[in-house]
Amino acid sequence: MMLVQFLVSLVATLSFAALFSAPKSELFFCGLTGAIGWIVYLLFLNFNDSITIANLTATFALTVISRTIASLRKNPVTVYLISGTFPLVPGAGIYYTSYYFIMNEMSQCSKYGMETVKVAGAIVLGIIFGFALPQVWFNALGKKAG
Repeated sequence: MMLVQFLVSLVATLSFAALFSAPKSELFFCGLTGAIGWIVYLLFLNFNDSITIANLTATFALTVISRTIASLRKNPVTVYLISGTFPLVPGAGIYYTSYYFIMNEMSQCSKYGMETVKVAGAIVLGIIFGFALPQVWFNALGKKAG
């Protein structure tokens, strides 16, 4: 089951990267970052019941992986990071928040709205924590590979 989710998230992220004109030579690596981020999310969701913590951890891992690949491939980190966050974005939460708002069910709207805001905040914090690591660590990887 985990392998299927890995492959589906890889293809979805790769497709998203292609849609947003990532360089063709980098599409596989874009897909790989999204797939790894999704697997980290699933693993932490199994250990901890908090969607917010799972998103925070997955986004941190995704940011570190994106910075590593960017250093190795000599590309900007945003090529991998933006497409890699695609599987983690709380699209369903945004949809249900809007749906319940339109249906005038404010308690459900608030519930989904707060969960969506927490997940979005966790994604932001994961990226911030991932960029808090010194760039020299990633430069060293790029020099070893080059």
